[in-house]
Amino acid sequence: MLKNLPSTPDAILAMEWKDYETHFKVLQSTELTSENVNDWLLGWSDLADRLDEQYTRLFVATTQFTEDNEIEKRFNHFVEAIQPQARTEEQKLKEKILASGLQPANFKMGLKKMRAEADIFREENLELLVDEQKLNAEYNKIIGSQTMLWNGEERTASQMYPLLQEQDRAIREKAWQIMTEARLKNRAAINDLWKKFMAVRLKIAANTDMPNYRSYAWAQKFRFDYSPEDCKTFHKAIEEVVVPAARRIYEKRREKLGIQSVRPWDQFVDISNADPLKPYQTIDELKSKAKDIFSKVDPQFGKYFQTMIDEDLLDLDSRKNKAPGGYNLIYGVSQRPFIFMNNSDTHGDVITLLHEGGHAFHAFEAGVVPYFHERSENYVPAEFAEVASMAMELLASPYITKEHGGFYTEAEAARARLEHLEGIITFWPYMAQVDAFQHWIYENPQDSSDPIQCENKWGELWDRFMAYVDYSGLEDAKKTYWHRQLHIHTSPFYYIEYGIAELGAVQVWANALKDQKQAVAEYRKALALGSTVSLPELFEAAGIKFAFDSKTLKTHVDLIEAEMEKLEKLIN
Repeated sequence: MLKNLPSTPDAILAMEWKDYETHFKVLQSTELTSENVNDWLLGWSDLADRLDEQYTRLFVATTQFTEDNEIEKRFNHFVEAIQPQARTEEQKLKEKILASGLQPANFKMGLKKMRAEADIFREENLELLVDEQKLNAEYNKIIGSQTMLWNGEERTASQMYPLLQEQDRAIREKAWQIMTEARLKNRAAINDLWKKFMAVRLKIAANTDMPNYRSYAWAQKFRFDYSPEDCKTFHKAIEEVVVPAARRIYEKRREKLGIQSVRPWDQFVDISNADPLKPYQTIDELKSKAKDIFSKVDPQFGKYFQTMIDEDLLDLDSRKNKAPGGYNLIYGVSQRPFIFMNNSDTHGDVITLLHEGGHAFHAFEAGVVPYFHERSENYVPAEFAEVASMAMELLASPYITKEHGGFYTEAEAARARLEHLEGIITFWPYMAQVDAFQHWIYENPQDSSDPIQCENKWGELWDRFMAYVDYSGLEDAKKTYWHRQLHIHTSPFYYIEYGIAELGAVQVWANALKDQKQAVAEYRKALALGSTVSLPELFEAAGIKFAFDSKTLKTHVDLIEAEMEKLEKLIN
């Protein structure tokens, strides 16, 4: 339907608003009928792919080079001069198809999400959304610029992390203190930025006539299938079932290390008195072995990953002026995923790459869905997108040994798998803390607009969910830990997804322990659905249950602890 749309990255990056506007006018002027509505949606999808790819490529560049002013200028030009006008025109198209009463074939979920977006759209929020994106970039710049000196060498936080795995406790404590001091230097800057985040988000919510920002976020994230109360039920289930399991892990750690209490610098050292795992020597080795592992899970996954290597779709090393964290994003026109991470030369890098690889394969598999509004990562439920990534971590775990082309001896693999399973247990309480903190923030916006009250609330929640880590005498470090959790700042209410998805992923793994081939087949079947069905239906397609309850959680925590016991015997 739309002609002469650019297809190369350079041509897409060169597009200005006038280049998009012509195509929006064609779509807006087309009279919709039952005969042409699907072709019209395909045309809109083609245009949306260009917009999404231009934004994504510019965003990726801002995270790769946080101090590059020219990149920042180009990104800001897009979000100021193109994105707001595109959102206005997209709103008109949503209103057009919704008003038509037409029901395009196989587009039920797409229409439902369009209706949710149309309901919260306000022109007066366009400028505020631009402001929010600029604040996100400012947060990344502050965090990305953090470096510290270790024995005269400048290092990033990721490069410091291996020191927290050293057997010498004095080295671990010194490294932790240096990292914490560096973060506390930015305490005032991040607190000042937080006030700006809150002011913008409260205005956005007020403009949509929502009772609070949480209600806005619920609609924005298409949370049709669960409520804030379900989240709080999940928090309580984690407190009841998982916190005691995490406490058992930390008590065992305390005993093995022969210490009075587990301090922050004692969390990552191997308690078997072994040296830290060193899975690879070079980034190329990391890529090559990951590809072999993915091929063992499913040959097609290995082919997908080789495509990413061949097309330079991986940025894995840690360096100064690179944003923190890791992500997978999709270039919409080519339907190619891009993986970003910061390596630390630890087993955590293996887990991160397996995780982001799961996201990437989700993008490849869902690429068969024809419409942007049912395959874009903006529309696929994050609660299931994270099943794709977290389940891959577990599905790949049998193949991380050198025997299968992976990284480790059998004994090392047992250590790595035990560390991973322990990490699942200890993650859930932290996830609950982050999510509970965000509910408090947006239920109490007047209090939470004061970052000092945020610090105090974070400390209170830490004592509820994470008290088995001893921060006595380190209150400033504990209370400001939320500064480093980027989701709180740049992606509000994006964190419960990880907890829900982890429970889903463990269920996929439980199925794989019985029949790996069948579990992978069901996993791929669900990935290929994109967002064409509801969230519970995606879970069902993967052979798992969408749940928040203590019973389901306990069943799978018990399974994890049983598997941990087997691995401990292998190590010992």
